[in-house]
Amino acid sequence: METQILANIPSPPQGVWHLGPIPIRAYALCIVVGILVALWMTLRRYTAMGGNPDTVWDAAIVVVPAGIIGGRLYHVATDYDKYFCADCNPVDALKITNGGLGIWGAVALGALAVAVLFKFKKIPLGPFADAVAPGLILAQAIGRLGNWFNQELYGRETDVPWALDIYRRVDEAGRYAPVSGHSTGEVLTSVHPTFLYELVWNVLVCLFLLWAHRAWKLGHGRVFALYVMAYTLGRFFVENMRADDATLVFGVRINVIVSVVVFLGAAIAFYLLPRGQETPHDVDWRHQKVYGGIAQPAEAAKKPNR
Repeated sequence: METQILANIPSPPQGVWHLGPIPIRAYALCIVVGILVALWMTLRRYTAMGGNPDTVWDAAIVVVPAGIIGGRLYHVATDYDKYFCADCNPVDALKITNGGLGIWGAVALGALAVAVLFKFKKIPLGPFADAVAPGLILAQAIGRLGNWFNQELYGRETDVPWALDIYRRVDEAGRYAPVSGHSTGEVLTSVHPTFLYELVWNVLVCLFLLWAHRAWKLGHGRVFALYVMAYTLGRFFVENMRADDATLVFGVRINVIVSVVVFLGAAIAFYLLPRGQETPHDVDWRHQKVYGGIAQPAEAAKKPNR
C-alpha cells in the first residue's frame, strides 16, 4: 500500500512582482526587513546598556553597505563558475536582488567596518558587538524567507510530511525562469526545506543569546562570539543537508569547512575574551548608571544617606 503524503510546504508561486516597470523582489524585501529588525533590536539593547543611540546610527551607515558588499563578494568568490564561464554574463555578479549573499563575507566586512569606526571614535567595540548579536541572527532568520521565495538553497529530495514542493516557473515567453518566473503548478521535486531549518535554528539562537547575556553576565564581545559559535554549529548540519550546487574542497562543501573553522575561532575567542560585563564609554555618566546591563537614572541608583 502506498504512503500518501498528507501535507507539503508549497513554494510561493512567484518571487518577483512588477509595479509598472519596477520589479519588486521578495528576496530584497526580506533583506530590508531583516536589517530594520536588527537595527531596532540593537538600538534598544545598546541604549539599555548605557550607549548613545547615535552610535548605532553611525554604525548602521557603515555596516549595512559593507555587509552587502562583503556578502556579495563571498558569494561570487565561492560560486565564481556561475558568473565567469563561457555562457555566463559577468554583469550578473552585481545583481544582488536575484539572490546570493554569503553571511560569512557580510559579517566579516561589516565587523571590520564597525571596528574601524569605533577605533576612530575611541569607543569600546565589545558592548556594541554584544548588543548587535541577537538582532543580527534574527535578521538572518528573516533573510532565509527570501530563499524560500527564490526557490533556492534547498535540501535533498524527501517524502517527509513537511517536504518543500519546488515548482516549475516560467517567464512570459514560457521559458524556464526559476527565480523571476511564475509557477505553472507543476511540482518538479519535493525536498527538505533547509531554509526553514536554518530559520528556526536562528530564532532559537536569538532567544538563547538574549537569555545568556543576562544569565551569564557576558560582556567584552563574548555574546557575539557565542552567536558565531551557535550559528556555525547549526549551519554545519543544515549545509550537509543541502543539494544545490556548491564549490567543493576535497569533496566537501566549502561552507561546511568554513563553519568548522569559524566555530573553532569563535570558541577560542569566547575563552580568551575577558569575563564580566562592560559598558559603552559614549554616554554622559552624570545622568546614567548601568546595573545588570540596564541603564537607570542616576537618582534611582543612589543609595539612601545614613
